Amino acid sequence: MGRRAELTDLYARELREKCGVTPDPALLEAVVLGCGPLIYNAKTAVIDPDSEADLAQVRENFLIRKLALRDGPELDDTIEVALSEYGAPDDPKHRAVLYYLLTRHFGREDQVFAAAP
Repeated sequence: MGRRAELTDLYARELREKCGVTPDPALLEAVVLGCGPLIYNAKTAVIDPDSEADLAQVRENFLIRKLALRDGPELDDTIEVALSEYGAPDDPKHRAVLYYLLTRHFGREDQVFAAAP
């Protein structure tokens, strides 16, 4: 099993166990592919919920650029909701899992599939 497949399995497990979500395998794979090399680097694979820079990157690079959402306070509110849905504040928050939750929340699956390589 390759590294991407191992990580995808980890993300699926976290969605089921920590978020109570049954993941759509095709959407999860598209999100993982869309994350590119970020998931392979320990520093960029995980989002620190206390880091304004990390949260700004989620908002700017994922929600606004990739999902084509308009900037506004509701984006920050939704990020906070997704982070709390993801589990205890001290648990690591994998970027791909958070992106999956946000994609489903906004119903922007088509944007993720269109952007997947």
